Amino acid sequence: MKNFEFQKRLLENTRPVIVDLWAPWCGPCRAMEPAFKQISQKYVGQVDVFKINADESPEVLKALGVMGIPTVVGFANGKEILRRTGTQSAETLDILFDATLHQRKPAVIPPAPIDRLIRSGAGLALIALGWFSGQSILLMAIGGILLFSAFYDRCPIYNAIVPRLTTLFQRSK
Repeated sequence: MKNFEFQKRLLENTRPVIVDLWAPWCGPCRAMEPAFKQISQKYVGQVDVFKINADESPEVLKALGVMGIPTVVGFANGKEILRRTGTQSAETLDILFDATLHQRKPAVIPPAPIDRLIRSGAGLALIALGWFSGQSILLMAIGGILLFSAFYDRCPIYNAIVPRLTTLFQRSK
């Protein structure tokens, strides 16, 4: 697909659109495919899906500024709302489809599983390093913050406070 064809389809579409940029040789793309199909079926008739093969449409990837695949981009009224690169879980895809349907950025997008793993490992390593190097409070605090960043979306206190703060700051603008 040429870029002008993509842009025309996007602008003429009356419903919100999720664009899935993928390639047949891409392992993460293939791993995400079952979850993507499942979630896209849930939103049939509400959100349209454009699947763009990166090998066949390099112009589209370049125009969108896509540097890696898989990438999922949400559009409403021809404007980009959200973008996520890398393998996404069914839970995250559902959040992305819902946010695109309602034409808003999602409040909280959970980290990808590999991000959770990396943040957890690095956080624990910093806590251990801080403890064994003379109990450095600074290193342990940084490790704790990093560890929290891996699981913040599952914290009930965080989930209760963030929407209220978001609403408060939106009203003051």
